This record gives sequence, structure tokens and C-alpha cells, in this order.
Amino acid sequence: MPHHSENRLLPYTPEQIYDLVADVARYPEFLPWTAAARIRSRRPLPERGEGAEVMEADLVISFKVFREKFGSRVVLIPGERRIETEYLDGPFKYLHSFWEVEPEGDGCRVRFEVDFEFRNAILQKVIGLVFDEAMRRVVGAFETRARKLYG
Repeated sequence: MPHHSENRLLPYTPEQIYDLVADVARYPEFLPWTAAARIRSRRPLPERGEGAEVMEADLVISFKVFREKFGSRVVLIPGERRIETEYLDGPFKYLHSFWEVEPEGDGCRVRFEVDFEFRNAILQKVIGLVFDEAMRRVVGAFETRARKLYG
């Protein structure tokens, strides 16, 4: 089942990158294959620290002839600059991902990991052929967005 990990040093503050990744509603503006995003709900999660919250969101992913909506639970932990995502419903058997952002030098170190499997074997095969490149493009889209927003 596809697993991908990225570890990059970026010339932005940890807070800038954290805020960019946490802004799920804006993903369709810049993320490849993301056709729509909707926040279902948000609530505080004080047991994970000050400012922590859990959001439930739907994303519509469009890739070639496939168009699928899926729901996820996104846990935002600003004190740790960590974002964790769990699958709720849609075309996956499972999906887990996380982002961690730490200060390093004049910028920040960003770590991203994702692990998932589609229920649809055909879609799984299609994605499997381009998975690593697709994940690099997704992370690259965040870098491009940061450059646009923060210079």
C-alpha cells in the first residue's frame, strides 16, 4: 500500500508553513487534483494543547476519469506545529498522514508522511504507477504556494 515521506528545508517560518497546511479550505486554489474542499465542522481539542482543534473536512479529488469525494478528520496542534489526518469516509480503505514543521536555521524543516489504500483496485493501480511523483507534486504545490504568499 502506498507510503510516501518527504523531508524538506524551506526558507519560511514554521508558523507560515503550519498555517498554510492547516488552511484546508484553500487547497483547491493550489493543490493538484483537488477540485473542492468543504469544512464540515471544527471544535476545540484542549487535551492536545492550547489552540488545538479537530476539523472534519471533505475533499473532492479529480484524477483523469476518476472524481471522488472523501472525508477526513484533521487534528491541528499548533503548539507542536503538527497536523494529523485520519480517513473518515469515501473511496479509501484507509488514509493516514501527518505534517510536522520545526524551526531550523533561518527557515524550517517540514516532514510529511502519507499512507493510504483505495478500495477501487483499478484506481489503486493507476495511482500506484505515479504515486511518488504525485506526492512530490503535492508537496511542491505547498512550496509554490508559500513562495507566492510569503515571498
